Amino acid sequence: MSALYDIAGVLAERSGQSQTLHDIIQVLESQLGMMRCTVMLLAPDGQRLIIAATRSVSPSLVDKAHYQRGEGITGKVLSTGRALIVPSIAAEPEFRDRIHERSRRQVEDASFICVPIMLGAEVVGTLAADLPPSHRTWLDEVERTLTIVASMIGFDVRTRRAEREEYESLQAENLRLRDALEERFRPENIVGNSRLMREVYMRIRRVAASQTTVLIRGETGTGKELVASAIHYSSPRSAGPYIRVNCAQLSENLLESELFGHEKGAFTGAVQRRIGRIEEAEDGTLFLDEIGDFPPAIQVKLLRFLQEREFERVGSNETRQANVRVIAATNRDLEKAVADHSFRHDLYYRINIFPIDLPPLRERRDDILLLANHFVSKYSEQMGKNIRRISTPAIDMMMAYHWPGNVRELENCIEHAALLADGDAVHSHHLPPTLEMPGREPGESPGSLQDSVNKVERDMISDALKRTDGNATAAARQLGITARMIRYKMKNLGIEAS
Repeated sequence: MSALYDIAGVLAERSGQSQTLHDIIQVLESQLGMMRCTVMLLAPDGQRLIIAATRSVSPSLVDKAHYQRGEGITGKVLSTGRALIVPSIAAEPEFRDRIHERSRRQVEDASFICVPIMLGAEVVGTLAADLPPSHRTWLDEVERTLTIVASMIGFDVRTRRAEREEYESLQAENLRLRDALEERFRPENIVGNSRLMREVYMRIRRVAASQTTVLIRGETGTGKELVASAIHYSSPRSAGPYIRVNCAQLSENLLESELFGHEKGAFTGAVQRRIGRIEEAEDGTLFLDEIGDFPPAIQVKLLRFLQEREFERVGSNETRQANVRVIAATNRDLEKAVADHSFRHDLYYRINIFPIDLPPLRERRDDILLLANHFVSKYSEQMGKNIRRISTPAIDMMMAYHWPGNVRELENCIEHAALLADGDAVHSHHLPPTLEMPGREPGESPGSLQDSVNKVERDMISDALKRTDGNATAAARQLGITARMIRYKMKNLGIEAS
């Protein structure tokens, strides 16, 4: 009774499961004289028992030792759900001795009892112990004691399982709600639902409501300007102007005048005063695209504006102030530019307050088909066509391509394909030659006439088979050829009927 009381106290402490089971074993061995107590629990596969707690066993053996259903005494208890008493281990041929590796004397002197750990009618584990010779006269009493302890362990396992299931359910619900929230805050001007893009949407949502300077980084064609406009139109400044400046397109003098404006006569050709983009963006957002190409002299003036929100027009000494939020973008490695002294480190730290990294299209392949369908719909409507789908071979080609030009290149490819398409689908032979052979460099030969014919035939046969649910005879009828001919071409072109 004292041992059971202490075990109840151990369970009430609600430590980790492994610690709880080890503490129970310590009570059984220290207070009741049992030896080599072992708790085994059902593995996730439901077919074998693995060690959950025991003492004086090497960790390597704990990880390896297990019992299948019906294997040895322990496996039989798992299969039958009934306790088994072995009065003498040495006299029991089915005893495996797999865990403790008992010495010959320990085998000859000890008895063994194994009882099931139950959850209702389900066996979820076993509790086993060796008994010294002095215990043999009351094996049934020890079996009843172990059964009580096993039922207490079973109740603890049930509670922990319920808590774990509730936790997993809450986690799943949390993920579902988070995905729903991410979808809700997905900017309407951006297409994509991959994990990487959902992270981008969350960062857009977090920064949009603030006045923080944002740096958008990514390769050419990844959609940096779309992210910048999404931040602006999701912000409190959405009613204000959104002004874009491409810093790579202008020389140093023109860029300074474009940003800050100039006074009449400030330089040759300045025949009248002109306000700059900063003033145009008052109470709104200024988007500086390709900020990594800023000339060093302009970097100094931009840094001052970012820090003080003050500037002077070219040819003027009057200091002006502007209430403008700045969003910058670049495809350059700014860290390398700072190390090479081509970009000021203080300006880098001033614009890199909240970076948003846009993944290249090759890293978000889940979005390729989604984007392709979006562009098909867009250009189908623009061109007055009725293109409703993309053929499977065309999809395969797009998925196999590495997209060095990212989303912009994909859009151009779909526009090219939509222009050539004369039916309700975009086929692989409508796509640009660079996609037809993903490994080919631009300018290489697109292949022989027979290659082109094979691509067209493969598209037409694949589509016909899809429309007829893989029925080659019906597909041949639709294409106006014989069943024998279509099977011949399927074999030569490597087309599966399914």
